[in-house]
Amino acid sequence: QVKLVESGGGLVQPGGSLRLSCEASGFTFSRFAVSWYRRSPGKELEWVATISSTTGDFTTHAPSVKGRFTISRDNTKDTVYLQMNRLKPEDTAVYYCSRTLEFRREDFWGQGTQVTVFS
Repeated sequence: QVKLVESGGGLVQPGGSLRLSCEASGFTFSRFAVSWYRRSPGKELEWVATISSTTGDFTTHAPSVKGRFTISRDNTKDTVYLQMNRLKPEDTAVYYCSRTLEFRREDFWGQGTQVTVFS
């Protein structure tokens, strides 16, 4: 059974950092790309970043987070990370990881982790 579990969310002040984790189980993790999305209050789901399968050589980030957020993976731990630096209040959202079949096409989702950036 495919399972994705996010962790690492919390409260942080503007300019601070958080690292989100997404631990996978129930499938051969290294064979799949993985993505992060977020949903802010009153807004639609927003794609944040994607990392390719296997070695994760290819990564891509949304313009709104490029240069501040970095997606990475550790196949020995079946885990994908989202390092978030220089956080802004507009980064406040529930962050979800997903198993990616092809760019922007996901088949399984985690339950989400809340990130709140407050002054």
